[in-house]
Amino acid sequence: MTILTLVRHGETDWNSQRRIQGSTDIPLNDTGRAQARDAAASLRELLPADGPIAIATSDLSRARETAQIIAEGLGVDGLRLYPQLRERGYGEAEGLDVAEFRSRWGEWHDAEVPGAEAWPDVRVRGLEGLRAAVRDAHLDTAPVAASLIVVSHGALIRELIRHATSGEFPLPGERLGNASLHSLRYERDRITLLSYDPVSA
Repeated sequence: MTILTLVRHGETDWNSQRRIQGSTDIPLNDTGRAQARDAAASLRELLPADGPIAIATSDLSRARETAQIIAEGLGVDGLRLYPQLRERGYGEAEGLDVAEFRSRWGEWHDAEVPGAEAWPDVRVRGLEGLRAAVRDAHLDTAPVAASLIVVSHGALIRELIRHATSGEFPLPGERLGNASLHSLRYERDRITLLSYDPVSA
């Protein structure tokens, strides 16, 4: 069994402008770096003080830098990068603001965006990344189980939470804020939601 914490990356300029990033590699801004430091402080309080910690991250720079700041704050050496933990690709919507997205394709949950990655594919890819991260954490810290921190992106984390709860959460109208923390239990390829931290959309 592995207890893992999913962390959304800190803020970028595109986040503050409400522009859709997807697979576009946008770096953190100064607010995002401060959020990552705050996330590290929260994790220091939440995680067991005497156990090993492993950190996995999407390879996009906004997640990777968030993970590096968290690692420094927790005194953890080394990160493992997983392309499977990247954000959903949004095709033609990338770079657009939310208002233009809605004017072109309607509401988020049922929009058909040309070139966008299909939601079932996002889920399968995310679960593959999570499985690999758990396996590698076990290899790195065996025989002691590590607390695993996984830094990723809003849509992918949302899809993992939906998988863990058979679609019950997140609730309609909720979003996952930058640098928010969400706890899961991973056991024999089954994930269970322990807690999540949504905000109103």
